[in-house]
Amino acid sequence: MTYLQENGFEVESVLTEDFTGIKDSLGIPQDMQSCHTLEIDGYYVEGHVPVEAISKLLEERPPIDGIALPGMPEGSPGMSGDKMEPFVIYSIAEGSIEEFMTL
Repeated sequence: MTYLQENGFEVESVLTEDFTGIKDSLGIPQDMQSCHTLEIDGYYVEGHVPVEAISKLLEERPPIDGIALPGMPEGSPGMSGDKMEPFVIYSIAEGSIEEFMTL
């Protein structure tokens, strides 16, 4: 949340215990799920996705449901440690998964 705010996004945090229900209602495939889910401008953003990918999503407005960085990679926004390998961010459209971008 702080990362997004520091990068110019207005954030409203909603605490819930129904993580699975929210992810299922958005259609996020299980292998793309992570610990954080963001809904923004008609899309979802799943996981510790760098702001560059979120900005690209909002600028290009592709016909997809959302983007995801599965797992909790070291060095990703909000995670400790050093970046060990490129972050592969995926796009999801009606359950179909494709590479969106690599950072």
